[in-house]
Amino acid sequence: MLGGAAIRGADSESPKISRISATQGGTVAVSADLQTVWLTVLLASVTTLMLLFLATPLAWWLANSASRWRSIVESLVAMPLVLPPTVLGFYLLVLLNPDSFLGGLWVRATGDSLTFSFSGLVIASVIYSLPFMVQPLQSAFRAVPMSVRESAAVMGASPRDCFFSVVLPLSRRGFLTGMVLTFAHTIGEFGAVLMMGGNIPGETRVLSIAIYEHVETLNYDAAHVLALGLMSFSFLSLWLVYRVAGRGAEVVRG
Repeated sequence: MLGGAAIRGADSESPKISRISATQGGTVAVSADLQTVWLTVLLASVTTLMLLFLATPLAWWLANSASRWRSIVESLVAMPLVLPPTVLGFYLLVLLNPDSFLGGLWVRATGDSLTFSFSGLVIASVIYSLPFMVQPLQSAFRAVPMSVRESAAVMGASPRDCFFSVVLPLSRRGFLTGMVLTFAHTIGEFGAVLMMGGNIPGETRVLSIAIYEHVETLNYDAAHVLALGLMSFSFLSLWLVYRVAGRGAEVVRG
């Protein structure tokens, strides 16, 4: 009788243990997803900030240069738009791995590898999102009337003063568009970051990879939450871009 009571007691405790384990597992999964969201936002923020400084002089040169090299540079900048992300990620992996010249220099300088690290993700994201920052800025710079720049020069403004006091304020919509598109594009990256960074929780695991992993493990509820969040963010980003573009067109017509 004591043995039967012990068995019944163990049986009654089993559902409680299962519920506790499921709750703990769900809490861990949510915590991991929140960590992934934070890492993805951090990656997109760093990428956007770096491209803001790197793409501005490049876009200015492309908008004003008459060099025969301009078309070649424009083609190189636009290549991420047509290249499969895995192709770009593969060649970055080959170029920056610890056994390569550039990757070896980085390892000797910092002690860390560029591959399968957050630093490598930043480099891949900067290259892959480059056209989303350069092209809006290039269009905005070209839209600034030459007569305005000439008037500023006649009034004694140096080329530097003209750029910062005249061109930049008139190009603010291009900057906003480029920043929004770059941030949103980096948030949704998959192929390039997977090839370059893999799937290391807390270091290289971004939202798109987390969704893929949830689907692989048949955890559709978690995949739905993350995918719906990405869809909503993408819609809001595009709405903001078209809203800004629409206001710009209204100002021009007015």
